[in-house]
Amino acid sequence: METPPIDLGSLLYENLLAILKASQRKIGDSFGDSSSFIGRLSSKLLWKETLLGLSLGVDRGFFREFFEGNDSIMRLNYYPPCYNPDLTFGTGPHCDPTSLTVLHQDQVAGSQVLVDGSWRSIDPDPHAFVVNIGDTFMALSNCKFKICLHRVVVNKKTVRKSLVFFLSPNMEKVVKPPEILVDPENPRKYPDVGWPSLLEFTQKH
Repeated sequence: METPPIDLGSLLYENLLAILKASQRKIGDSFGDSSSFIGRLSSKLLWKETLLGLSLGVDRGFFREFFEGNDSIMRLNYYPPCYNPDLTFGTGPHCDPTSLTVLHQDQVAGSQVLVDGSWRSIDPDPHAFVVNIGDTFMALSNCKFKICLHRVVVNKKTVRKSLVFFLSPNMEKVVKPPEILVDPENPRKYPDVGWPSLLEFTQKH
């Protein structure tokens, strides 16, 4: 019997949703150190062994080891209404220097991605996450995965909120692809580079 293909998107969504539900607190409970939650989120999400490893044919242990002791962060974004939305951005056009960005939007549209020279809106879906490839994972995949230029626009009437998780290695890691992704037909696209140097370079260029 043929094995059905793995739905990586649904697997990632259910995995993240289960972690978020397990972290819920009752009113009056202490939330503790927020960094401990981010650490659990980074270590328990399956992207290091599934979305990353399986999609590239890389051994699961490679990405698990690379992201141990990571310096991931989570950010809450708040975009107030703007009377002149055509004259400003919520966030200007950019690519993320991190490995992966996982975005959850509210019901208000605003995220856009550049496709074939045109900006296209990403419609909010309460049952979905938006996952962006960052500069670090593009280097780790030897450019098999590409970064995407994206931005956030604002509107006149409605507040927009979003929750964003940035998966990043710790500052001691050297970014280089696994050997299986490098061969004569696919030579190295980047030299070995420390994560702090890559972060600094992407922010300046």
